[in-house]
Amino acid sequence: GAEPHDIAHVSAHATGTPAGDVCEARALAAVLGPSAGRAGIAATKSMTGHMLGAAGAVQAVAAVLALYERVAPPTVNLDEVDPAVRECGLDLIRDKPRDLPLTGPLTALSNSFGFGGHNVVLALRTP
Repeated sequence: GAEPHDIAHVSAHATGTPAGDVCEARALAAVLGPSAGRAGIAATKSMTGHMLGAAGAVQAVAAVLALYERVAPPTVNLDEVDPAVRECGLDLIRDKPRDLPLTGPLTALSNSFGFGGHNVVLALRTP
C-alpha cells in the first residue's frame, strides 16, 4: 500500500465551486497530513471544462500520463486561491507543468465526486 508521503501528484476533482473545493482541500489535508505540502495538486478541469460523465475517466487518464511522463499538468487560469483552501497548506501546481521525481516508484491520486454520493479516489502507482 501507499503511505501519504508516497503521493507525488493529485488530480483533484476541483470543479471550481467554493464549497466543493474547500471540502476537497480539507479532506486532502486530513488524509495527507504533514505530507500535504509535498503532493503536487492540479485540476485538469481548468483545461478541459467539466465533462460530466467523462470527467472521471479523463482525470484518471491525465493522472496515468503524469506518472508515465513524470510530469504533472498544471491548473490554468487560477488567479486567486480561496483563503480556506490556502489554509490547508496544499502544493497547488499553477500555470505550468511540474516535473515529478525521475527515479523510483510514483503514486498519484485521481479524485472524482458525483451527485448523490457517487465518489471515488483512484490510487495509481508506477512499478
